[in-house]
Amino acid sequence: MAVDGFEFPEMHTVAGFKMGCAFADVKGRKPAVIEKDDLVLMTFPEESTVAGVFTKNAFCAAPVIVCKENLSENIRALVINSGNANACTGDRGLTDARTIDQKVAEVLSIQEKQVLPFSTGVVGEHLPVERITSTIQAAADDLKEANWTRAARGIMTTDTRPKGASVTIDVGGETITITGISKGSGMIKPNMATMLAYVATDAKVEKQLLQQLLVDAVDQSFNRITVDGDTSTNDSCILVATSQSRASEIKTENSEAYLAFVAALNSVMLMLAQAIVADGEGATKLVAVKVEHAESNKEALRVAYSIAHSPLVKTALFASDPNWGRIVVAIGYAGVQGLDVSKIDVHIGSVLIVEAGQRAPSYSEALGQSVFSQDRIDITVDLKRGDSNETVWTSDLSYDYVKINAEYRS
Repeated sequence: MAVDGFEFPEMHTVAGFKMGCAFADVKGRKPAVIEKDDLVLMTFPEESTVAGVFTKNAFCAAPVIVCKENLSENIRALVINSGNANACTGDRGLTDARTIDQKVAEVLSIQEKQVLPFSTGVVGEHLPVERITSTIQAAADDLKEANWTRAARGIMTTDTRPKGASVTIDVGGETITITGISKGSGMIKPNMATMLAYVATDAKVEKQLLQQLLVDAVDQSFNRITVDGDTSTNDSCILVATSQSRASEIKTENSEAYLAFVAALNSVMLMLAQAIVADGEGATKLVAVKVEHAESNKEALRVAYSIAHSPLVKTALFASDPNWGRIVVAIGYAGVQGLDVSKIDVHIGSVLIVEAGQRAPSYSEALGQSVFSQDRIDITVDLKRGDSNETVWTSDLSYDYVKINAEYRS
């Protein structure tokens, strides 16, 4: 089950950015019925610039290590397998990732270091390298600019549906397109969660600026979501600018073009991030936790994550039980120094539940129930301490979360 309202959108093609998909049987279940592709190849022109951000988990997977080594090169291709994370696999995992890069380079007639590898799936198992390398040519033969939907499905693991976002903007009479896909539904927490995201634009953007724009966009999107508080070994988000648009180059000047591009990029990233939370393993609700008037952004996030990570809050949300005392408890143990609870207001949706640190006189169980029964809920906490505001997106915690994760390897 997943929160409704996140249908796969119309995906605008990005000039020069191609995707090819194939079935490599990464999980070794052949000749079982092929459910979906599990190998995706992405290519783009030599003049493209590429930016990336990766997991902060100390046990980062072999492909993440290789990606970090190669990112400074003139990247020309990305290769992604689902079904196996190639994480906690030692030197062999690194060798396997590089072997796959070598095969991609051979098929595409580029250099090995011009390829970034990605894996997602079960941790601690070695990749079936021969099955993957023998399938790369098939993926290359399938390269098309319009393959966004197949690519989105090809990178899925426990996701219940593909996730995508796409926008176009007008810059000086010319069109710039930004299109992306993401995967992830469990082991989701800030610092890049168990997720992969690939976003492409036909804009011209210098590499260093592209990296900064990506870092800023991720900080306001993928680093503001949490499903279960776990940070994965394989998190990666890649932004590719193919330079194929006839629009002028995006520069750091505070120009109309720059501001429009940044707004569009941030919009795509946020849509992809919210789609992950809405598809959280077993999720039935999408919840925005907003903390207002904190002394600092760090303080606001501390309170927001305290609520968003609380199993008691999340199970109450799943049950549509307006047990708002759990929210107050989470605020209290967030560790905010000198917090004056007598000033705090809390809303769920438009309903005031806590006023000046106690149950609001206007609150009733019926009003609370009317909000908790919805599949999209806003929890707003006003600390009345300063000028900093932050929002974190999370989901509820259902029976299916336990079932999905208990049966994941079966």
